Amino acid sequence: MDSENLLGQFLRARRALLRPEDVGLPPGVRRRVAGLRREEVAMLAGVSTDYYVRLEQGRERHPSAQVVDALARVLGLEEDAVAHLHELARPVPARRRKATRGERVSPVLARMMEGWHGTPAVVLGRCLTVLAHNALGRALFEGHTYSGDLLRLVFLDPDAREFYPEWERVAVSTVAGLRAAVGTDYDDPQLVEAVGELSLRSEEFRRLWARHDIRRKAHATKRFRHPVVGELTLDYESLTVNGAPGQQLVVYQAAPGSPSEHALSMLGSLAADSVARTPIPEGRSDRTSPLPRTPPGADRSAR
Repeated sequence: MDSENLLGQFLRARRALLRPEDVGLPPGVRRRVAGLRREEVAMLAGVSTDYYVRLEQGRERHPSAQVVDALARVLGLEEDAVAHLHELARPVPARRRKATRGERVSPVLARMMEGWHGTPAVVLGRCLTVLAHNALGRALFEGHTYSGDLLRLVFLDPDAREFYPEWERVAVSTVAGLRAAVGTDYDDPQLVEAVGELSLRSEEFRRLWARHDIRRKAHATKRFRHPVVGELTLDYESLTVNGAPGQQLVVYQAAPGSPSEHALSMLGSLAADSVARTPIPEGRSDRTSPLPRTPPGADRSAR
């Protein structure tokens, strides 16, 4: 992953996604490049073609805030992408990377989450690995090859398209959220490893990563098709963990009185029963065990 000219990469990727008619220009004929031409972007942004070419090539790396805003307007960027473009235009000196160390979740936060018995909650790392969860959060994502890694779950898990009925929308938001989470730190070894693996194994990931979409996880509604309790439609809120930069606390909730609330309650009961039936191994104080794939008395053929 080339991190030497992030500004140029971003401009080229976003330019390629636009058609002339998107910005009020005639379509023209015999266009040899996808999207807008460099001279078209330059004209619409009010800069010279030579200056814009130098930006894409990395020979000019410090455009003014006014130029950045003009480019963002031409490229039709949303708020998070505009902020990212400004960050690319004013890079700070790279800090010496500390020795690789596992991401740790505050014990206070972990205890707090365990008290939310009716609310699934997970803590995600910068590359969307699950660092911690409460009992219901574990039950929500349990049973998949990559239950502990939501990035790989979306793109590599054989059950992903079944688990996420709106898989395409989830895939787009996952990659956009990953780029937003890592910011400009593309030298992060964990990110390099994840992007390298996924680019080789998933054509969909490769295509979406090349778009350079930037969108922070905030709040939205997501549908699940859980292997035990069936369809769930949950609202989620993603919160920044101030004491651990890069970590996100994601909390899910069903609409009051909805079928999803009933299904979530059933999932919580099954998770509690599963933990209660599991003997505590000697020397351990926690109880964890997988949920049954089908609730007691349920007909598997009905799934």
